Amino acid sequence: MTAKPDENTDAAEDWAPATRLVHGGTLRSQFGETSEGLFLTQGYVYESAEQAEARFKNEEPGYQYSRFANPTVTMFEERVRLLEGSEACRATATGMAAVTSALMSYLSAGDHVVAARALFGSCRYVVEDLAPRFGIASTLIDGTDIEAWKAAIRPGTKAVFFETPSNPTLDLVDIKAVSELAHAVGALVFVDNVFATPMLQRPLQLGADVVMYSATKHIDGQGRCLGGAVCCTQQFLDDHLSVFLRQTGPSMSPFNAWVLLKGLETLPLRVKAQCETASTIADHLASHPAIDRILFPGRSDHPQAELAARQMSGPGQIVAFAVKGGKEGAFRFLNALKIIKISNNLGDAKSLITHPATTTHQRLKPEVRAELGICDGLVRLSVGLEDAGDLIADLDMALAASS
Repeated sequence: MTAKPDENTDAAEDWAPATRLVHGGTLRSQFGETSEGLFLTQGYVYESAEQAEARFKNEEPGYQYSRFANPTVTMFEERVRLLEGSEACRATATGMAAVTSALMSYLSAGDHVVAARALFGSCRYVVEDLAPRFGIASTLIDGTDIEAWKAAIRPGTKAVFFETPSNPTLDLVDIKAVSELAHAVGALVFVDNVFATPMLQRPLQLGADVVMYSATKHIDGQGRCLGGAVCCTQQFLDDHLSVFLRQTGPSMSPFNAWVLLKGLETLPLRVKAQCETASTIADHLASHPAIDRILFPGRSDHPQAELAARQMSGPGQIVAFAVKGGKEGAFRFLNALKIIKISNNLGDAKSLITHPATTTHQRLKPEVRAELGICDGLVRLSVGLEDAGDLIADLDMALAASS
């Protein structure tokens, strides 16, 4: 069975995002299937020994081994590429595989990377602990402070890395300003765009060079499987990422790619609805007497509301807030919830909530968490697709129990 591009997808570059997410990158076999084909195969058969040789020498297009490429995974990569507006995209097994592969395929011993200190715990591990083991120097700074970027980026800096909004305190980094600083010394800009999603923020258009996603989150959106994606230039793929992925093997499974293709079809609808509900919830909670502070990029009281309005087309669906009473108050609140579920995942159709200090960021020392604004009462709410009124009632009930 062979797969070939849908005859209409050559116009995909001109389609609106919603259309790209339904039809972009489609390959069809001779059976003319409506839904994308699921190619569950490890290897491929060649018509001759000469053809096998040509494939492995990259003299003839085609598939060799599903660790290298697979038709179902190719469709996912092309669909994400079209959405992001990048020259190339490669899928990985997880979001962390995307981050690690992108950075470590590019950096070498003696290089220097500057990163915002407000990072997901595993991302911070890659920069702060893993990279230095291979002779890569790292500097962590306050990513919200452009002066800190100016002071940290030096002629020998090879890369800068940040997530915006950050996990879990929703700090924002000025992508355009930092990209200009990095490019002035020849450094590449790596952005983890998970919280904003490609629907709300386009880092490449603001100057970034490489964008990474955990497809596990909003792209799947229904808690079914793991996945990641790296969007970049063709040159970055050819010079760095391609051989790294091929030889180290953090490949996405064809089944996961097929599931994620289904998630992409509804991504615009889900993100729009979740943003609307998150805004309603944030406004409701802002004056609640059981809450010390609330963080939401869509509100005017967010410390970087102006930047959020400038570089994002929507506020996102994550609301962070500190419950009074510290860890004990936060735990009473979490344990009283009925509709909203305790989970460290996010971007799901179900509303999920977590306590970062004891889960996603528990490996950080208390003083580091304090520096990042992760107090013992902070919780991170990922708003789902439930009715806003039901979610507010659930939150109010649990907040009443927190004290």
